Amino acid sequence: MYIHLGADTLVRESTVVGIFDLDNTSCARTTRSFLNKAEREGRTSYVVSDDLPKAFVVCAEGGADRIYFTQLGAQTLAKRAADENFI
Repeated sequence: MYIHLGADTLVRESTVVGIFDLDNTSCARTTRSFLNKAEREGRTSYVVSDDLPKAFVVCAEGGADRIYFTQLGAQTLAKRAADENFI
């Protein structure tokens, strides 16, 4: 199964480590440090949109992780992940 993160971005559901609300998690120093390091290392992707990102999704595949920033909310993404009919 795949989860649609917005625009033309799909990720395999089995690679998703976590879906996080950007407003609630970015206030923690460790989260900011993690996201800054990932961005410096080129492991981040931004789902193209006119809106500010609301959530980020951490995916792991082949021993490497990738962080996707998306304008969709964490609850919306979690519902999509739980919906077996959504591709």
